[in-house]
Amino acid sequence: MGRRKGIMSNQLKEELAKELGFYDVVQQEGWGGIKAKDAGNMVKRAIEIAQQQLANNRHS
Repeated sequence: MGRRKGIMSNQLKEELAKELGFYDVVQQEGWGGIKAKDAGNMVKRAIEIAQQQLANNRHS
């Protein structure tokens, strides 16, 4: 199966990886080297950020 174009920008993914503490793995092995748990946590955090932004936009 081919790879899909990502929804998250590389900049956001890198920021989340740094925040969650596995950016060193990304630098050494690429995105394919991260654990499934880390990928899941990254998506979870991205969703939290998106929800916060939506809530802030509604209250503006």
